[in-house]
Amino acid sequence: MRVRALLALAIVALSLYIAVTVPARLGLDLRGGTQIVLETRDTPTATADSEATDRTLEVLRRRVDALGITEPTLTRSGDQRIIVELPGVQDPREAADVLGRTAQLAFHPVLGEAPPDAVDRPGKKGETGKTGKPGEPGESGKPDKTSKAGQAEEAGRSGRELVLPDEEGRPLRLGPSSLNGGEVAEAEARIEPQQGLGWFVSVDFHKGGKGKWADLTGEAACAAPGDPVRRVAIVLDDEVISSPQVDPGVQCGKGIAGGSTQITGDFDRKEARELALLINGGALPVPVEAVEQRTVGPTLGAAAIEASARAAIIGTALTGLFIMAVYRLLGGLAVIALACYGVISYAALVGLGATLTLPGLAGFVLAIGMAVDANVLVFERAREEYATATRQRKTPRSALAAGFREALSAIADSNITTLIAAALLFLFASGPVRGFGVTLGIGVLASMVSALVITRALADLAVARRAVRRRPGITGIAHIGAVRTRLTRRDPDLMGRRRRWLAGSAVAMVLATAGILVRGLDFGVEFTGGRLVEYATTKPVDVDRARDAVADVGFPRAVVQASGDGELTVRTGGMSNAEEARVGEAIGDLAGGKVEKVRDELIGPSMGDELRRGALIALALAVGAQLLYLAIRFRFALGFSAVVAMVHDALIVVGAFAWLGKPIDGVFLAALLTVIGYSVNDSVVIFDRVRQLQASHPEQPYARTTNTALVQTVPRTVNTGMGALCILATLALVGGDSLTDFALALLIGVAVGTYSSMFTAAPLAVELQARGLSTSRTPGGDGKTGDREPADAAKAPTRTRPGAGLPR
Repeated sequence: MRVRALLALAIVALSLYIAVTVPARLGLDLRGGTQIVLETRDTPTATADSEATDRTLEVLRRRVDALGITEPTLTRSGDQRIIVELPGVQDPREAADVLGRTAQLAFHPVLGEAPPDAVDRPGKKGETGKTGKPGEPGESGKPDKTSKAGQAEEAGRSGRELVLPDEEGRPLRLGPSSLNGGEVAEAEARIEPQQGLGWFVSVDFHKGGKGKWADLTGEAACAAPGDPVRRVAIVLDDEVISSPQVDPGVQCGKGIAGGSTQITGDFDRKEARELALLINGGALPVPVEAVEQRTVGPTLGAAAIEASARAAIIGTALTGLFIMAVYRLLGGLAVIALACYGVISYAALVGLGATLTLPGLAGFVLAIGMAVDANVLVFERAREEYATATRQRKTPRSALAAGFREALSAIADSNITTLIAAALLFLFASGPVRGFGVTLGIGVLASMVSALVITRALADLAVARRAVRRRPGITGIAHIGAVRTRLTRRDPDLMGRRRRWLAGSAVAMVLATAGILVRGLDFGVEFTGGRLVEYATTKPVDVDRARDAVADVGFPRAVVQASGDGELTVRTGGMSNAEEARVGEAIGDLAGGKVEKVRDELIGPSMGDELRRGALIALALAVGAQLLYLAIRFRFALGFSAVVAMVHDALIVVGAFAWLGKPIDGVFLAALLTVIGYSVNDSVVIFDRVRQLQASHPEQPYARTTNTALVQTVPRTVNTGMGALCILATLALVGGDSLTDFALALLIGVAVGTYSSMFTAAPLAVELQARGLSTSRTPGGDGKTGDREPADAAKAPTRTRPGAGLPR
């Protein structure tokens, strides 16, 4: 006991130290900012492999550093993706433009003018032609030989001429490049108002580039003033950004000495600095395309933190009051252990460097409710042991020790099933949902430490006191409780109506399926691709007028909805940053004031397909992994019954969201996988009791054994469900709009999961057993004893004397 107490003290002390000294790493959805996921693309001359992605990452890091953003984060994900997090950046247009440009700078001789139809479309500053600006999802972003970018690269390699529009849109015939950005020593944005230049970029060449620049300008100087051939085209990413005439004072064949030049182009300060930054940062080895972009305003993140903290405090307080009312002294000690659980799980998160996201916060709050389960399992087993113990052994201390011993297998099995769901989220989800999986997994492990180490250490110290031994009633385990008392008095024959329960479950599944087929599923932009922007206005805006305004901007098929008081959500299949700015201006005109963009999510089509595929894989693997684990632990029939109940619960949650018209997004996926874990958790507790009862009473008919197991575990199911519902109801009511749908999905899932474990999984297992399928292994036996039961035995009378719900 002393060793356990010292271990608990050491864990709590270490957790407190980490929690106080290590700052939390908040995700961008909590502190505000922009996240951009870039994917490298192949070109005719370069392959976007891991090495090219690493080189691209270094160039991007130099560019981000030059932007002056505080604490940016750039990490590689896989062989071709780079995740860029920019805290505090609320308008991603500038960042996306700077990051996405390949910065392939080249200096070309002008061979003359070309016919007006020689290029695909007129070029303007900030456009790159038919392929779209690198970094704009919705376009391929992958240069090929039919695109302008591919044509430019192919022309440069083969020495053929290239046709591009100049700054005014007039097509020019350009010869092969004579210099490139790699020969530039330094570029600097400058202003010279006295000579009328305005903002320009001064470029100095390396030693080798100085001679090439002199040759290029000397050749152009041989043409007559005013002749297009006297111009030199400066091309950035296959766009002519400047094509100045060579000064008349430059002699033919000699060129400009000194190795420096000026790039002009009617730049403003921002454009000149951006161009200088790109040139100094270097060219990307391969093009990049933004496949995902998320922006969250700081007010939304602060509101989410405040709402989650409020929900955690209120939910934990309600759960604590409920546990203390039911289990008295031991309930109070469990509440102290819950507080320690919160410190341990938070310390584990910050100690491991995990990023705390909005779904992660929800997972942290939810795990508080789930942490109650292990304590409830132990206390209910202790109540049973105390009620059936002999007079000489009837002490709270012995009953508590037996409760921990008997509940250990159920605690382990139920938590392992939840860890499987958390692991699948981490492996196959991305972004905030992956953060939820990390938080949930840490929460499950911390809850086991809280219950099996801290609660036990506190409880052992308490029940060893003489005052407690004299008044065992204050422990909360010296009586079986009101629910168990009523059940054992009535001794209900739940399995006698098993086919009615199964029919009810079948009807619920049919209704859920009908909702999916009739109403359909409203997949979010994470799974379909597209853009979702949420605006906060100074005053409410009529949705119909906003829809017309968005249509006038160019998006007649956009979905415009009111998401709150003074908040509008616009969702469309594809929208560039410039187009989003026009949409924001249109809504601002309607609101008659300033518009704040509180959320902006952009998912490319390829990313949406990948996320949807990952979600289906995660769900399929969840079902398979749960079935495999349960088949190993409980034999196939019980595992199959638990999985059927799990599918039943998941289908009803999805069907409910279809009927309600709620979005199916990444946060919903997190909730759904949590429901799967919770559903199996409940079934495991019942089947664990069935296995124990079969071992002690192998001669008893299986239907009667299952019925007794249900009666014995109902108090635990009710008390655990109440603890979870306190947390979830609080999340739904005060957790803020961001967590409402998440809490709603879990509320439905917990309610349905509580029902299905008792009235779907257990009846189905009895039906399978009655048809001759093996259901469970008798520990210590040959695996056959108690495995089968004649069909007439399952129908035999099952009513027994009052108190049959307790072990005999």
